[in-house]
Amino acid sequence: MSTLNLTLLTDLYEMTMMQGYFKTNNRDVVVFDAFYRSNPCGGGYAICAGLEQIIDYIKNLHFSAEDISYLRSLGIFEEDFLNYLKDFHFSGDIYAIPEGTVIFPREPLVKVIAPIMEAQLIETAILNIMNHQSLIATKAARVCYAAKGDGVMEFGLRRAQGPDSGIYGARAAMIGGCKGTSNVLAGQLFDVPVLGTHAHSWIMSFPDEYAAFSTYAKMYPSACILLVDTYDTLQSGIPNAIRVFTEMKNAGIPLTYYGIRMDSGDLAYLSKKARRMLDEAGFPDAVISASNDLDEYLIESLKFQGAMITSWGVGTNLITAKDNPAFGGVYKLAAIQKEDGTFLPKIKLSENTEKVTNPGNKTIYRIYDNDTGKIRADYICLAGETFDTNEDLILFDSNEPWKKTKLAGGSYTMRELLVPIFKGGKCVYSSPSVMEIQAVCNREKETIWNETKRFVNPAKIYVDLSDKLYAMKKELLNDMSQV
Repeated sequence: MSTLNLTLLTDLYEMTMMQGYFKTNNRDVVVFDAFYRSNPCGGGYAICAGLEQIIDYIKNLHFSAEDISYLRSLGIFEEDFLNYLKDFHFSGDIYAIPEGTVIFPREPLVKVIAPIMEAQLIETAILNIMNHQSLIATKAARVCYAAKGDGVMEFGLRRAQGPDSGIYGARAAMIGGCKGTSNVLAGQLFDVPVLGTHAHSWIMSFPDEYAAFSTYAKMYPSACILLVDTYDTLQSGIPNAIRVFTEMKNAGIPLTYYGIRMDSGDLAYLSKKARRMLDEAGFPDAVISASNDLDEYLIESLKFQGAMITSWGVGTNLITAKDNPAFGGVYKLAAIQKEDGTFLPKIKLSENTEKVTNPGNKTIYRIYDNDTGKIRADYICLAGETFDTNEDLILFDSNEPWKKTKLAGGSYTMRELLVPIFKGGKCVYSSPSVMEIQAVCNREKETIWNETKRFVNPAKIYVDLSDKLYAMKKELLNDMSQV
């Protein structure tokens, strides 16, 4: 998979439009924005992920002889266009929000400035990569928030929709905050912790449960998490686990990381019973781990019920984002460069207000409250606009402009979110490691208000438009309404 040429990872209409631009001699430089319209799972935020794979894709864009031969076989592409593809490469600029950053609807996550044929070709792959990893990173962040500091392990590989989904889903889950993954290939590719215990089949392959536990403990004394629900959790599993831990302790074997895992039953009730049994046996620091179709809602409920679980294994519902299986990112034309180098703004209208786009060559500033360090709003403006944080700033909802907030000068700071990734077709950005991105993400999540993190009716952090961008959009809307 790592050596597969992904140039044809695109929708056919991107190729037919490319040929159309080629045949009509359209070499316009354009601006495209990749963004999404609503937060996954009804939440208050999302997490940006997938940029490293987008970079790899752009770096390796080329049409091989086999690619061109296949396109020729479709019978819809002419030879002069196919000859053009032989030397095709990306020559434009790309700006993006770094991975691990908290993001909100309607702000450009990726901005492409390139000749229209190049910008059109890369649409599908950018959305495919960004949508998937941002979705899983967001789901992981929600699960980790529900766990309230307990470790969360991603182990959904066997339930993922194919190898790529499992591999890059594990990567995204690590960015979102998981402490490790069961996916060994993801561990190798991304240098992230791999974690795991054993299956019920291990227990069943021995004459009895105690023999299975004892053998496992001798092999893995420093990572001894025993699965206790193969037969009877309270009457057999936990007593046998305690027997093994006692033998290890008496033999002078350090109990560095040890405990039990439960994969069935009433996890709240069983974990409380297990905690009492382990404590009374002299093992108050034993881990109680749980799995069994967990998600953020069930974890939050178990926490509310007083469950004594300290480690969570989350599989299917995380790796598939089961309750919200698509991120919904889109890629829209925002401007065309004129001969003098300035940009002619473009806007897409729709009967649905949320589908009306923001025009022009734009950037984004994040506004922080100085007292709390929390995000007050994101501010989309035209590229090149500058602001003095010592002056008052009036924010307003572009859909309901009578809703206004005044930020007093000196009470806020601003940070530009989009950073250059490619300039003139050359990559100018070095991707951090996955664990470094996770550290960024953890810091980012601390800038979100707790009211925004809640799962039910989260408080909205607004994405507002600058006065200049709002005036441009309003003028275009007025002009279009007169057509």
